[in-house]
Amino acid sequence: MNLALSRQTLIIQPLPGIGDLVWHLPHLHAIAKTTISGQVDLLTKPRSQADRLLCADPVVERVLWLERESGHAGWRGLFRLAALLRQGDYQRVWILHGSARYAFAAWRAGIPERIGYGIGWQTVLLNGPVHLPPAVHHAHPIQRADALLDLLAVPRAQSEPRLMISAAADQTVVERFAAWPLPWIALGIGSSESGKQWGAARFAELALALNPRQIGSIFIVGGPAERALADELLAQIHTGGGRAVDAVALPLEQTAALLARCRVYVGNDTGALNMAAALQTPAIGLFGGSQPLWHSRFIHPITPPEGESGMAAITVPHVLDRYLQLGQLDAHQDRY
Repeated sequence: MNLALSRQTLIIQPLPGIGDLVWHLPHLHAIAKTTISGQVDLLTKPRSQADRLLCADPVVERVLWLERESGHAGWRGLFRLAALLRQGDYQRVWILHGSARYAFAAWRAGIPERIGYGIGWQTVLLNGPVHLPPAVHHAHPIQRADALLDLLAVPRAQSEPRLMISAAADQTVVERFAAWPLPWIALGIGSSESGKQWGAARFAELALALNPRQIGSIFIVGGPAERALADELLAQIHTGGGRAVDAVALPLEQTAALLARCRVYVGNDTGALNMAAALQTPAIGLFGGSQPLWHSRFIHPITPPEGESGMAAITVPHVLDRYLQLGQLDAHQDRY
């Protein structure tokens, strides 16, 4: 099945996290190739920071915000959302979600071609030529988006997410951290849930164990919500006689540029882990509170030993062993 090239096209991807958006990068790029301009608009939630994350990606022309908690909540908000979409004069919309809410808004906005998963009531509001089979309805978001593109014979040039770096952000990172010797290693301390958090004590122990093993610099990476945790961690490292760089709460495009220049990333299952892998930085993921991710060969998962569970079951020696196994990847730094 071949889709005709469309003019103005919108993609709705309402999952809120940074990682959720990174997962869908191959789909965004593939859909962009079905447009005349090679570009799409993206409607997503502010928490994804899509404007910063994708600021260097040429296929995303414009980012629109889905403000469900304020302007787009409830029935009145749904009609406000439809009015927003109507302003884009879109020919085609792709809804990478199973909710009928977004299909209704697209129908109300008068978008002629509405493609989506076709789950539940969404089916009656779409007029795309395919719907996902029931066996895929509850699959992982990556698998659902893959299945939709496969049904429509839309090829994905990228088998894994690839994140692009802003040249300006890269230059800022280089200048800001020029005094810190290579290689750079990032410790990602962010977590969306307490059950995915390894904790300041373990990260500090790891940082102190890494310091004598390499001549380089350790960066502590996280968002504004990790400020207190980072301060605790940095104090423990300093007390233990080590050093680390405070890279918490950088603008997201600068965090991406930093991760791209790191030899290895080690961290919780969070958006930064997905970013690092999408930048082709080997990423050691700590999966004690969630299922390991499989979609990128750059993610190297560590799970609790057999018969144990939880983040506390992942020890510093486990992580050091995996880090040493990745030692042959030093050539990664030679790209810069």
